[in-house]
Amino acid sequence: MKTLTDQLAQYASYHRDRRNIATHFVGIPMIVLALAILLSRPQWHVGPVSPAISPALVLFGCATVYYVVLDVALGLLMAIFSAACLVAGAWLAHESTMIWAASGTALFIVGWIFQFVGHVAYEHRKPAFADDLIGLIIGPLFVLAEIVFGFGWRRPLRDSVERRASALREDQHDRHQPI
Repeated sequence: MKTLTDQLAQYASYHRDRRNIATHFVGIPMIVLALAILLSRPQWHVGPVSPAISPALVLFGCATVYYVVLDVALGLLMAIFSAACLVAGAWLAHESTMIWAASGTALFIVGWIFQFVGHVAYEHRKPAFADDLIGLIIGPLFVLAEIVFGFGWRRPLRDSVERRASALREDQHDRHQPI
């Protein structure tokens, strides 16, 4: 399994323009929240007092385990964000079908618009998930890591990710040069 540094560097190599990263700060949370909303239906109750189980709970639970395996501290922060999204998703799942579907779909579409604008207008490069689907799971962790780095926390990790991302970007650029 790739390390946290490997995963973040691979993702970061597709995200070098600060304006593109800024669009991800808006788009990725919108997409994550949209998934929590849209996948909060159906809900199943295993016992009379158990919490409802939904596709959202299963997806976010698996993703959180993966994040914690990569890094306990970041994984726990992602667990808090995921829990907030799941609460909002479960709440909207109890609303009318129109409100539930419209809110989830609107967030999903607008979130992806932000993503693609960032890549087309600023990065001039396809999204990371186009080459490796794990980018869909790493994207939210990347945004959280960028926030953590912005506060000056985890400098050694940030420096390691930046060095490796720059090297990966150069390698990717060299492979696409005409001979």
